[in-house]
Amino acid sequence: EFDKVIPTNVKGIQLGSLFPNLAKQADKYSLIRSMTHGINGHETAAYLMQTGHKPGGRLAYPSVGAIFAFSKKDEYKGLLPPYVVMTRAAGRFSEEGFLGPGYKPFATGGDPNAERFEVEGIVNRGINDTRQTARRELLDKTNLMGYGLADVPEMAAAEEAKQKAYGLILGKGREVFNLQDEPTVVRDRYGRNTFGQECLAARRMVEAGVPYVTISFPGGWDTHGNHFGRMKQLCPSLDQGLATLIADLHEKKMLDSTLVWCTGEFGRTPKVAQEPPWNGGRHHFGSVFSVLVAGGGFKGGRVVGSSDEKGEKVKERPVYPADL
Repeated sequence: EFDKVIPTNVKGIQLGSLFPNLAKQADKYSLIRSMTHGINGHETAAYLMQTGHKPGGRLAYPSVGAIFAFSKKDEYKGLLPPYVVMTRAAGRFSEEGFLGPGYKPFATGGDPNAERFEVEGIVNRGINDTRQTARRELLDKTNLMGYGLADVPEMAAAEEAKQKAYGLILGKGREVFNLQDEPTVVRDRYGRNTFGQECLAARRMVEAGVPYVTISFPGGWDTHGNHFGRMKQLCPSLDQGLATLIADLHEKKMLDSTLVWCTGEFGRTPKVAQEPPWNGGRHHFGSVFSVLVAGGGFKGGRVVGSSDEKGEKVKERPVYPADL
């Protein structure tokens, strides 16, 4: 069904007609159209795309987000965790790998498009700030364990951790997730849907200095059935949210210092499964697929590699997960 293409603001680059907003931002990102790894299983492909290593062997490698958190550990002093995932973990594997639990991503839960973004462990349903503060004061009055032990390193560390936690629950850390602080026109620009508001929350986290943020597209793209109907629902949300994130970072002069990449663990089969029970579905396909990269030194307005005319295999310049 999707045989219509549209021009972008870069001569010679075209997109499918479901991506009019991204077409206006093509000068700010590049497309890799020759990603390949040949794996068609969710878990193994996701692990490979996020770690650059094939699964197997004795080591569980950390995801790129955990590596960012590790590399920034000495300079990042923010209240928020250094590696945040909205709203649930992006892979079915141990994303921290051999780096250990200190580099596990913080999954927010909740829905940023809801009236109140109820971040798990930070914004609690039914407990207002006054009650939360009263609980804190009561706990401090009844907890006598720390008195006289201020010089004990373990107690000092526990107190520091507690203060950080309260900073998240009641202080500036939590305010990053308060999207009601944003003008209505900005929220509308991103799209009043879960993915659009995830992108807006990600921009706010970037402003707060969080080293790495993952946005998991709600519901995913596993279109084994009714592919074309699902694309008509999914693509407009991706188009609006991602295009606005790139444009907003550019306008705020943050794009050059922020890496943006948009990927799945693989593509979809070029041949449509018309037979029951799929009725127009497309299955897992790791032989060739596309990735978008922007910001952080990437050149915009470029296309890297190509597939053959049927999209079945790489035609020019294969790019592997380790390269990416």
